[in-house]
Amino acid sequence: MTLDPDRSRPQFGGVGHSLFQTLTAGGRMERHRHAHAYAALVLSGGYVEAGDRGRFRAAPGQVLIHGAWESHMDAVSASGAVVLNLPFADPVAFGVGRIADPDVVARAARRDMVEALGLFREALTPASDDGGDWPDLLAAALRRGPEVGLEAWAAGAGLAPETISRGFRQVFGTTPRRYRAEQRALRAARALQRREDPPAALAAELGFADQAHMSRAVAALTGLPPGRLRVKSVQS
Repeated sequence: MTLDPDRSRPQFGGVGHSLFQTLTAGGRMERHRHAHAYAALVLSGGYVEAGDRGRFRAAPGQVLIHGAWESHMDAVSASGAVVLNLPFADPVAFGVGRIADPDVVARAARRDMVEALGLFREALTPASDDGGDWPDLLAAALRRGPEVGLEAWAAGAGLAPETISRGFRQVFGTTPRRYRAEQRALRAARALQRREDPPAALAAELGFADQAHMSRAVAALTGLPPGRLRVKSVQS
């Protein structure tokens, strides 16, 4: 993948996406994490993204939502793609949305980011994903409840444990065990920011072995210990 050479545009996220980003035809970006929330509005071309909100086939007018610390991988179509990346931290639950006229938002983004974000928020509507294969179903189950037992899930789906490990990794760029652990860490990081429960209580509620286990998982995901995460949340 290549980035738009206009470095005067703001950059954000763990990989440093530019505002307007050109994705190389047939390119692939392995699973990676962004430090900040953003939304990717597809202006032309398309790609498949598989990450912490599911797997989506992005086409012009579609919007892929990414929360802070979420991970995903991308496989670009043979036609390449052009994407408008917008800083977007609104707490929407869906992973894919749609903008009826993406060019209106793109033109606004070239002259005034405040105007562009206003137009974007007004026009954004949820869209449904089309992930129905077993890796998508397993990922959805792990997002709903990271306590899901992988061997039990495999047995229920009529699959061998080694099959789900190998097949899931091919689709999502990580093993189901790691995906499950990161979902639990994401839940903990968000709970620490939004709730005032004692960390030990949150650790027990979210299925960690103890508070220290949760602290290590959150720090590995965000780069911040739980205490600092709460301070940063209050300051922002």
